[in-house]
Amino acid sequence: MSFDWTAVALGLAIGTAMSVLFFAGLGLGMQIALRSARPVALLLVSAIVRMAVLLGVGFLVVGQAGPWSLLGYASAFLIVRFITTTVARISAPIGDAQ
Repeated sequence: MSFDWTAVALGLAIGTAMSVLFFAGLGLGMQIALRSARPVALLLVSAIVRMAVLLGVGFLVVGQAGPWSLLGYASAFLIVRFITTTVARISAPIGDAQ
């Protein structure tokens, strides 16, 4: 079994783009939900749509580029998640700082 660097790179590229869209959608959904009268329903629908799109594109990538692309796609999601949560943690206000 040979390692397919092209498939991994394709998975990384598409996974990075989809992950950025996933977390941008999360941020947008949170902003809209905070102003909504029914935030739980809105967040639930947002989560279902975002997960379905992320997984659907993942299945398409694996179907077209092969199983090695899954490694790149999943790795990209984890990397983008780590960066996003780190940035959010750093920029979050601490205590009653004004």
